[in-house]
Amino acid sequence: MVELKIDGEYIQLDKALKLAELAQTGGHAKMVIQDGLVTVNGVVEVRRGKKLRDGDVVELEGEKFIIKK
Repeated sequence: MVELKIDGEYIQLDKALKLAELAQTGGHAKMVIQDGLVTVNGVVEVRRGKKLRDGDVVELEGEKFIIKK
């Protein structure tokens, strides 16, 4: 599982997908989130502004990453 390092207290889900290179653009991130293809800690997440914090695990199409502060 890949670690995604963040500087602040949190990062928004759509920005995290772009940073992890699982979404090419903000529009692509929005689309996969709204289509229900993204899980956060094992639960489908449809809010692109969802705040991810240290220890959260995100998965899209079999690719996983964990948020690390």
